[in-house]
Amino acid sequence: MRLQNKTFLVTAAGQGIGRASALACRDEGARVIATDINGTLLEGLEGVETAVLDVTRPDAVEAIAARVGPLDGLFNCAGVVHNGTLLDIRDEDWAFAFDLNVTAMMRLTRACLPGMLDRAAKTGTASILNMASMASSIKGFANRTAYGASKAAVIGLTKAIAADFVKQGIRCNALCPGTVDTPSLRGRIAASADPVQAEKDFIARQPMGRLATVDDIVPMVVFLLSDESRFVSGQAMLVDGGVTI
Repeated sequence: MRLQNKTFLVTAAGQGIGRASALACRDEGARVIATDINGTLLEGLEGVETAVLDVTRPDAVEAIAARVGPLDGLFNCAGVVHNGTLLDIRDEDWAFAFDLNVTAMMRLTRACLPGMLDRAAKTGTASILNMASMASSIKGFANRTAYGASKAAVIGLTKAIAADFVKQGIRCNALCPGTVDTPSLRGRIAASADPVQAEKDFIARQPMGRLATVDDIVPMVVFLLSDESRFVSGQAMLVDGGVTI
């Protein structure tokens, strides 16, 4: 029960890393508010509170922050992956990548931060975890211009928050996974011209010879949200199977 008596909010908790993280935090004793833009995906999440949330809507962000009250932890997991080089990017794709991957994260963190500062004043620490990526933000990958640029911005945002509030007990870190076998990845593989080859290519870039599972990633999520990481802040934490060795 490493998270007992703590309250966490998780975005994009309907599937993949977000869902597994919400359940793991629940199992460690936390009160968890699991949110997703698709309410159907939140079905079956027993033992957690659920709420439909479009993180790109400022009014919805303010409403959820007011509803849940002071948080001990926030996991900004919502995001989108765009494919393509600089020559392929449409302005609307670039704008949406930054709106969802960065601006929405900033707004939700800003809305929750006053309550988290209050919690940190009482308990000594509160934790913000932002979903970044090893892809392009840490290591360059082809056809990931908008995605990589937005995820690099997540790391910059993370470090800025960490620097501004470290003396007030707020920790802020970025999670940088490798290639994880999630519904999102499966959708991208299925949409490719040659799905079989696309899956082989994703696996080939992992030195360990396999895709990550959510179970490979979630222990780092729990660690960074827990008091066990109380001396860790402003870091881009890689869980990438050796891609960036």
